Amino acid sequence: MKKRMFALFVFILSIGIIVACSKNSQETGGKSDGASMVKMVYWPGPESDAMQKVVEEYNSGQGKEDKVKVEMVLLSRDGTYEREAAMMKSKSDEVDMYFTASYIIGQHAPNLDPLNNKLELNNYLKSSIDSLTVDGNTLGIPMDVSNHFLLYRKDLIEKLLNDTKWKETYAKVSEKAVGTSLEPKDPKDWDWKDFVATAAFFTQNENADSPTKYGTALQLKNLIFNVMIWDDVLWGSGGQWMEGDKVTINSPEAKTALQVYQNIYKNQFTSPNSSVAEYAETQEALKSGNAAFAIQWSAAYDELNSSEKSPNTAGKIGIAPIPGGKTHVHSLGVGLNKYSKHKEAALKWMEYLTGKDALKTYAKNGGIPPLPSVLDEMGAEREVLPVISEHIEKFGYSPPILPQTQKMLEILAKELSAVWIDQGNTDKALENAQKGLEDSLK
Repeated sequence: MKKRMFALFVFILSIGIIVACSKNSQETGGKSDGASMVKMVYWPGPESDAMQKVVEEYNSGQGKEDKVKVEMVLLSRDGTYEREAAMMKSKSDEVDMYFTASYIIGQHAPNLDPLNNKLELNNYLKSSIDSLTVDGNTLGIPMDVSNHFLLYRKDLIEKLLNDTKWKETYAKVSEKAVGTSLEPKDPKDWDWKDFVATAAFFTQNENADSPTKYGTALQLKNLIFNVMIWDDVLWGSGGQWMEGDKVTINSPEAKTALQVYQNIYKNQFTSPNSSVAEYAETQEALKSGNAAFAIQWSAAYDELNSSEKSPNTAGKIGIAPIPGGKTHVHSLGVGLNKYSKHKEAALKWMEYLTGKDALKTYAKNGGIPPLPSVLDEMGAEREVLPVISEHIEKFGYSPPILPQTQKMLEILAKELSAVWIDQGNTDKALENAQKGLEDSLK
């Protein structure tokens, strides 16, 4: 009996200790050693792999001085925003920082604290800060900047520019493809007619001597990220979705931009499988030598130029501006949860995260932080980074930043993706897109 009473006493005592430790842990933000635990949602994938290195450096160094420890919370890559939306709706303090992006920052805005007067953000690329700013309030630290390049096979284009027989064939093929006999140009000087004509030239059905089966690889799947690429054609043709608060997608410029895709797909200057293609399929088309060039996300360059990952293309990939001189730009970043109970600790981590050393670590491990000094200095290790900085400054534009931006992208993908592959009526698709965008703003 005494043994049972003693065992019961020990059990009750242990429960009391656990409760006390748990209470102490909650009071210190999840750490019983006196440090505050800061939880940050991040996107699983290459971004979180790079961020993990920064987190480890902070936790083992500056974090000890700050008495802050950072933990990344990785949600499903496809479901991150949905999970965050649920937490935001319930005003949860479960995490201290949310993962966000230009195309959804307007939706996140009511749940994020402004950072304008709390962090030094003046050294970033202006477009990256602007893309995370709503009503004059900067709501996120831009961690990665995304833009597009025209990536092309330097060896093939060089031959086209110098081989007399190829030039003669190009003149004939271009007349059939775009109605005008053209001379080949350096990709940096292309307009959209040059883009289509060169796609035709490097397609074996049009030119039996082409070393690639198709000229280009379009990303035509019904997907918001593919709208972002088509937007380059739209903006580069003089159009856009909106002017001020007026929707302007139903325009001659949009019709012209749609016809560029229609012409290429209908005439099979791109693979028929492009109808279900996005980033990965375009990457594979370039790596395999199946396509001579493509509009692709700038993050793709490192892999295409890697002798280990892409032995067929390493050293052969050139970078040029998008024809028309416009590239979509958006930022991925992190914002401070309005309902966090550990804002002071989170801001210490965020201040570290805006520092040059942290961003160099991030870039070294695959990130693309929009800090020009870092992008330029890291050029020796990743030659693409200074080019990203240059192109964003010269050619970058950002679509409207509104609470409805993501919804608007979804409407455009739904209404226009069928027309990209020459199915459906162009005029009707633009009418539907116009009405859909207008309705989304009501």
